Amino acid sequence: MALEVESKSVDYYKAPDGRVIAIHIKGDFDDHAKFPPYLDTEEAQEHIRTAYAGQDIEAERNTKAHMTDDEIPLQVIILNRPKGAITKAHYHVVEERPTVNATRHQILLCQRGRVRIGVFTKEGDEVGEAILERDDLILMYEGHEVEFLEDNTKVIEIKEGPFPETDDRDKIDL
Repeated sequence: MALEVESKSVDYYKAPDGRVIAIHIKGDFDDHAKFPPYLDTEEAQEHIRTAYAGQDIEAERNTKAHMTDDEIPLQVIILNRPKGAITKAHYHVVEERPTVNATRHQILLCQRGRVRIGVFTKEGDEVGEAILERDDLILMYEGHEVEFLEDNTKVIEIKEGPFPETDDRDKIDL
């Protein structure tokens, strides 16, 4: 279910059975070329030339990283583009796909301060913790606990919708 690439700026948290349940991407991430899209076919390269206003293929490999597998509901892509780079106007269509997840996925993005994220399986096993600092993010597939470590810490939370009618229907306490 999860793409796993070795990188000094990416940590994977796994359940005892080996499934990835969270990905911590640090703000200093710069290993774009280690991650897809690998652009190793002429078809993939032509798509880049067409969709990205003549973007150089080598530059694309070093400025874009797909951090997650295609089948999960929240896709994380890291872009580091130079001034003037253009992605042509577009939108994304909704496509019916079988889901591989039994939980709604969530992203926390730390804009300032520090926050500790306890990472848990949906069965309640604690598998580790991540300390998020400025520009770090974590994609969580299962359970989590959040502790703010500094005053004035600002975190953006992004999760799948729609939100259930009540908080009781939104989450299960571990």
